[in-house]
Amino acid sequence: MSGNIQLLSDTLAAAKAENRAALIAYLPAGFPSVDGGIAAVKAVFDGGADVVEVGLPHSDPVLDGPVIQTADDIALRGGVKIADVMRTVREAYEATGKPVLVMTYWNPIDRYGIERFTAELAEAGGAGCILPDLPVQESALWREHAEKHGLATVFVVAPSSKDERLAKITAAGSGFVYAASLMGVTGTRASVGLEARNLVGRTRATTELPVCVGLGVSNAEQAAEVAGFADGVIVGSAFVKRMLDAADEVAGLAAVRALAGELAEGVRKR
Repeated sequence: MSGNIQLLSDTLAAAKAENRAALIAYLPAGFPSVDGGIAAVKAVFDGGADVVEVGLPHSDPVLDGPVIQTADDIALRGGVKIADVMRTVREAYEATGKPVLVMTYWNPIDRYGIERFTAELAEAGGAGCILPDLPVQESALWREHAEKHGLATVFVVAPSSKDERLAKITAAGSGFVYAASLMGVTGTRASVGLEARNLVGRTRATTELPVCVGLGVSNAEQAAEVAGFADGVIVGSAFVKRMLDAADEVAGLAAVRALAGELAEGVRKR
């Protein structure tokens, strides 16, 4: 079975045709439990997310701030495995027909085996992978297997990336480009800032791929601001925080569904 890179591309193109940015949500697999995590992904799709990134919990995340680290710790203590990540992707995709990616650091894939990981992700209906710590110059073998299985390879660019480096990263990527709006780790912030707008402009000069902005967006106003200059708005910590703050799982699902609805309105108000 081939992966769903085309579904991802079509979804982002459809949002552009509606003159809006796409809403991309992030939630870690296995949080608050495997079943609860699957329900949460379905809830944010129900609320209005166009795409969901399913995080593969990692014990030493370099990009994730304290909120996502807390959720990852809960998932890891619960014994989450790569098979659970694949199940989350499969059940979310089968229930919604919408694109689901995996966001993961490189070490778990390297240990699991590139061919095994890409084949299983494609079989589960996955659309691709976001790989924040895989250097482009070391990515050829991954990209070969991802392309063979119809999976997008999404790389992360940052404000510190020089123009020449941006061009190399975007030339190697597929699906979309993940633009980190500022230096540092993920988390909600009071403002998203000028750096993100400048980075999107510089990135667009190197590629036809959609450029989606993450790190810091937490409410409809910020989503509308980012949607004014980006092709997609990526929100993670705000969803995870709603789950962490909820009294129970049912309340958590209602909270993330509601937030997705607010953000979906925001990306339509750019």
